[in-house]
Amino acid sequence: MKVLFVCMGNICRSPTVETVFKHAVKQAGLEDAIIADSVGTHDYHIGEPPDERAQKIAKQRGYDMSKLRARQIEIRDFERFDYILAMDRDNLALLERKCPSQLRNKLALFCDFDASYAGQVVPDPYFGGAQGFEQVLDMAEQVSDSLLSHISEKLKSTL
Repeated sequence: MKVLFVCMGNICRSPTVETVFKHAVKQAGLEDAIIADSVGTHDYHIGEPPDERAQKIAKQRGYDMSKLRARQIEIRDFERFDYILAMDRDNLALLERKCPSQLRNKLALFCDFDASYAGQVVPDPYFGGAQGFEQVLDMAEQVSDSLLSHISEKLKSTL
């Protein structure tokens, strides 16, 4: 299974979620079965590392995001990934416009995979303070666990 996390610039929310989700996948011993990546819908930060504030907050909780680099979504991503999960409705709408119609069933909001956050969005912390980055990390940890459970069940049903 391949999972793609999407935000606007790929330097705050989606790389945070990617890092947290990969950690959960590794803890579950599923790194051979589940691959994760992240992208932005815009080209603002291509090639840049995640925001320093996101990295700092993540590092305080034991996550290392330093090797990640921002990239923009490409048409081939819609074919390559099984789940394409947007952090908010604006980015979901952009994905829906870019995605070939026969592949739109892969698109969803990230938060919809956890009952506590269903219908919500991951707020963009870019123009705020440290508290926003903490909130993103909190959401990433909880929803990633639920998403991993969901995908694990799908994997079991295909065996």
